[in-house]
Order: sequence, then C-alpha cells, then structure tokens
Amino acid sequence: MAEAGAATEKPSKWRALGLALRNRKTAFMAVFGFASGLPFALFLGTLYAWLTEAEVDLETMGVFSLIGLAYAFQFLWSPLVDRVDIPALRKLGKRKQWIAPMQLLLGVILVTMSLLDPGTQLGWFSLLAGIGAFASATQDIVINAWRIDVADEEATIDILSTVTQMGFRLAALVGGALGLIIAERIGWPQTYVVMGVIMLAIGIAGLFAPDADVDRAAAMSEHAERTAELYEAGELEPRIRNRALLAVGLLWGWAIVIMVIFMIRALGGFIPLMTTFSISVFGSSWVIDPNFLLGMFALNEEGRPDVTEFTTVMGPLVIMATIVVPAAIAAWLVRLKRDGRHVIREDRVADRHDGLILDQLYRALLLPLVEFVGRMGWSIVLVLALVLTYRITDAIWGTFAYPFYLGELEYTLDEVAVASKFFGVGAIILGLALGGWMITAIGRMFTLTLGAFLAAVTNLLYADLARGGGTMQVVSNAIGFTWAVNQFPGGSDRLARLMIVIGGENLAIGIAGAAYIAWLSSIVAKGYSAVQYALLASLTLLVGTLGRGALGEMIEERGYYDVFIFTMLIGFVAVVLCILEWIREHRAGARSGVVAPDAG
Repeated sequence: MAEAGAATEKPSKWRALGLALRNRKTAFMAVFGFASGLPFALFLGTLYAWLTEAEVDLETMGVFSLIGLAYAFQFLWSPLVDRVDIPALRKLGKRKQWIAPMQLLLGVILVTMSLLDPGTQLGWFSLLAGIGAFASATQDIVINAWRIDVADEEATIDILSTVTQMGFRLAALVGGALGLIIAERIGWPQTYVVMGVIMLAIGIAGLFAPDADVDRAAAMSEHAERTAELYEAGELEPRIRNRALLAVGLLWGWAIVIMVIFMIRALGGFIPLMTTFSISVFGSSWVIDPNFLLGMFALNEEGRPDVTEFTTVMGPLVIMATIVVPAAIAAWLVRLKRDGRHVIREDRVADRHDGLILDQLYRALLLPLVEFVGRMGWSIVLVLALVLTYRITDAIWGTFAYPFYLGELEYTLDEVAVASKFFGVGAIILGLALGGWMITAIGRMFTLTLGAFLAAVTNLLYADLARGGGTMQVVSNAIGFTWAVNQFPGGSDRLARLMIVIGGENLAIGIAGAAYIAWLSSIVAKGYSAVQYALLASLTLLVGTLGRGALGEMIEERGYYDVFIFTMLIGFVAVVLCILEWIREHRAGARSGVVAPDAG
C-alpha cells in the first residue's frame, strides 16, 4: 500500500510543478525577482569592478559596501510600506503602489550615477548608491510580501520562492556579465545608462501584474477592527505596550544613527568629536563618553575610523540592539499576556487619551515581532541563529570577488564576465532548478541542510585558487573541461579553472538559495508577511554586511586564502543549526499529529 501511495505521489508532484510554472503569478514572480536582483547586482557587485578600475582601495570598498545596511535594516521601515498608501497610486494595488515608484527611482539613480566619477566624486557617488540601495531594499520588502500574499495551491510558496531566485540570478547575468562586457567596450558610465533604462522598462511591465489586494473600504474596516482588538479583555494595557514600543524604537534608532555616522566618517566626511562629561548618582561619579555611544572612535593615520575596531566593538552591540533585546522585549510582552498581568480586564473602546497613533505604531512595528516570538517560543533563538549564519559564507566576501578576480588573479573583464556571469549564473540557475526539484521531491529541510554544507565546502575551491589553483587545474584537466574551454576563442587553462571553481560554488549557492527562501517564507505569518519576512531577510545580510569592513583589512593583512578557510568554518555552523531546525520542525509536526511532507 505504501509503495502504491508513493507511486501515485510522484506524478502529482510533477503535475503540480507544471501547473505552477504555467501560472500568470509565476511569470510575474520571475519579473519581480529580476527587478529585485538587478539593483543588488549593480550596487553590491558590478559597482566594485568600476571602483577597482577607479583605483579605490580595498578598505574603502569595504566601507562603501556598508550601503548594504539598507538591506540589513529594511525591517525598520517595512511597517510603513505595509500600512501606508501613496496618494494617487493606491489604485495600482496594495503592493504595486510601492513597487512601481521604487523601480522608476532606481532607473533614474542609475542614469545619474553614470554622470559621476567615483575616483574624484566618491562622496556623491556613495550618496546616490546609498539612496539606490534604500529604494532597492524597499522594493524587496514589497516584492517578498507580494509573493507570500499571492501564493495559492497552484502557484505554491515553494515554487514562487524558487522562481524568485531564478529571476534574481538571471538579473546577476544581465547586471554582471552584460555589464562587464559593455563596460569593456564602451565604458562604465554608458553601462549604467543601459541598466537604468532596463530598470525603467521593468517598472512599466510590472504595472500589469496581478496584486493580492482587497477593497479599500474593507481594508479600512479590517484596520479599525485590528486596532479595536487591542482593547479587548486580556490584551496588554496601553502603557505597557507604549513602553515596549519606546524601548524598541530607541534601540533601532540608535543603531541607524551610529551606522550613518560611521559611514560618513569612513568616507571622508567630518563629524567633530564631542566632549566627555561626568554625572553623579548616589554619591558615585560616572564618566560619560558620547563618542563611544555613537561609535565615533579615534581616526587612524589615514584620517578614517578603524574598521576592525568599529566592527568588533559596535557590531555585537548593533546586533544586540536590533535583534536580541527587541526579541527579549517581545518575549516579555508574550509572557505578561499569557500570565494575565498588566492586561485589560474588560472590553472597552479606545479614546483619544490612549494614544491611537502609538497603537498604530505598535501594530505596525512591534506586534509582528510579538506574534512571531509568541508562535515560535524558545525556538526563536534557533531560528534567528540560523537566519544570521546561513548565507554568510557567500554574503560576507562577495564584495571582494571582483578585486579578487581582477586584482589578485589579474583576469580581464571579459574573462570574469564569461566565468562569473555567463557560466556562473548558469550554474546558479541550474542549482536553483535542482533545489526546487529537491524541495518538492525530497523535502525542504533536507535541501536546506545540504545547501548549507555545499556552500561551506565550496570555499575550499576558492582557497585552492588563491594558492595558484593547482588542484582545480588537475580536476579540470581530468574531466576534460580544460580541453572544452580551449576550443572556444579566448579559452585558456587558467580560465577553465576559474570557471570550474565559480561553477561549483554557484551550483551550491543555487541549491541553498532555493531552500532558504522557501524556508523563510514558510515560517512567517501571512497577516504579517511584509514585516516578518523583511525582518528575517534583513538579518540574513546583517552579520555579513557588518563584517565586510574588517574582512577587507583581513585580506590586506593575511591574504585571500585565510579568508576562504575562515568563511568555510563559519559555514559549518549553519550546517549544525540546519540539523537542529530540522529536528525541531519534525518534533513540532509530530506533536501536532501531522508531519509535514516538506520537512524532509
């Protein structure tokens, strides 16, 4: 009987896959995935090839990469894009009213950047790139929410997640390979004009996408009902909610301020140091240093803050302020409500003294976190640890890929375009397709764990390349890959080993990416999809972004080989966490009486 059941299950999965791929939502998901990936590739990838040619040093590039914090902190304004309507654009749809303006803004920014010289106008260049990263991160918030909102039994969340990544990686081909090839022939300014026009065209095409929308009157009614629910018996008292909201708001605000100050100072902007002062409390004197509180350490000999010092000292504090403490506050609120302490005893109607604006902020900003923590319980620790570490192996060093290929190994732009973009993106798309099939046929958690393992061990391929690539050359020769590459114009032995290294890593990244996006999408609540997914997606980039400045110094001091060994070891942490999450999900399914088929 079991064998018969398995026999009928396989065709249904293939049929389900075929139906999903023919769905209109799936097609537009590919377009939106592409729209999400193109700015990311241009601001945090291809741009560094331009900076390398402009002779910007590695440490400055590491600091410049902090524009990626827009992606890491996107959860801070995700409630805004989730709740606020843009005047005159609401008729486009709940999600598209934000997607279209961001894509148009990105197109304008890319064209404007083409008018600047990064070698002599790095400040303005950084500002535009920062605004572009902000617009790109905002677009990502809405696209991710759109994907979760429109998912149904035919266009499933797993398929839409895989298609998203395929579109994202295809954008890397256009923004990377095509960008490098165009730049080699007509220059970087013209390249960014072309990319800007592509982004504008995408914005227009996206206007015809379906939207997970509701009637405006119904939405307003639901909005009022949810606010009224805060004043039902058993809900937390307004003063308790407001205190928690104030604490989280101050923590997140502090984190943003110190990161902005650091970027300004690191890129040559002047912010004067403040004077220390002392206060007396119960007879004890305390010296307060505002400079430390704002992360303004002394400048080094080059007139910039020490990146390693800032990362090692302030990095953990930023993570504490943005993740650990807010999660603890949310857990405290969950505990108070569960124990019936500081709760409303009888249903009542909110009045003007209750602070209705604060209620809206609480519902938009803190309630999604409270819901997530309340639903996950202590498992939140494991989930957040996995989110923080899963993609760090490829995220943390990606900024330095072009300096590694072009500077350290001295490949040409054309060679990098062929290996990293055409061949590499093809390998990622193959990995995504394989990952999508594995999720459907074998299980999400198995694929997630395997992806983490492969992403970690493929760092050894780069470590070998940093030492000359002898082992990879032997492998390439043995399987006939070197011979095949040499049959094409421009082919060489060294290009073959670069292609096989990049192809191996990107295949692993594709498998891992398909499983990871599907897993993230599966653990958020649909009613809070924009904020919860933005929070988790942001945390995915946070550690890698904070660590890039220090990694740039590590490369300068110890070389690329040690960096690849280091990132491999970090990757194995994610493997262990995947196994623990797999066990947790299996046990949770067993306790509920249903073991999910996608749990692996």
